[in-house]
Amino acid sequence: MNKNFREEFEALLSNYTELLLGEENKELNEKVQVWMLYSFMSKNMPSLVKHWNVKFPDGKQTIIEIISEIKKMNEIRKQNQK
Repeated sequence: MNKNFREEFEALLSNYTELLLGEENKELNEKVQVWMLYSFMSKNMPSLVKHWNVKFPDGKQTIIEIISEIKKMNEIRKQNQK
């Protein structure tokens, strides 16, 4: 990938993160990226994700924590917009 595309895509991810969570920073961008990838993979290759979950239970727990944090932040953002 060329540098220009990478910068453009990072801008897209940053905007998405801010709209989703109400704020944006590098750590949140990474969490949102992990959450999106994991969600996509679990829908498209559930057997692979189930295997990974069994093989890496600590990783699965980290994913659960990331998803919970994102959901909580999104709910707070939605409440603040009312």
